[in-house]
Amino acid sequence: MKRLCIIPCGAKKLWDRHPDTEGPVEAERAYLGTFHQLCQSYAKTFFGDDWVILSAKHGFLRPSDLVPENYDVRFSTQRPLRNIDLNGFQRQVWEKGIDAYEDITILGGRKYAEIVPAIMGETRIYHTPLQGCKGIGYMLQKIRGALESGQELITRPTEG
Repeated sequence: MKRLCIIPCGAKKLWDRHPDTEGPVEAERAYLGTFHQLCQSYAKTFFGDDWVILSAKHGFLRPSDLVPENYDVRFSTQRPLRNIDLNGFQRQVWEKGIDAYEDITILGGRKYAEIVPAIMGETRIYHTPLQGCKGIGYMLQKIRGALESGQELITRPTEG
């Protein structure tokens, strides 16, 4: 069964730290926040090349996809599906070959746990190992612990 890890983008980007940066950059270099960086390390460690970044502005980004410039677009915390072009995101799933994955791990909070199954459909198995964490600090601690121990975070899978 093909496994994929979906990680969130992040508010802090390369252009924020280095305003003189011109032109597009690869997605894996664009996001600089601590949470994103730890999620990226986790994805690389436990999923190899089978991970993508989910951005409210750009949808699914493979690590080598280009982010053209700085932006500030977020999924709404109250109703995350309200702000997205669901058809466009679903088209990306097919165009980028993400539809080949049956087992999906979602690193992120509640809004990502709602958005991803709505986009990808209910016929997949979803893991949300950060659900139940009371805040970002707990999420960071959980991811750091997994990386330090070399043990993937395990959760009971749910179907979309």
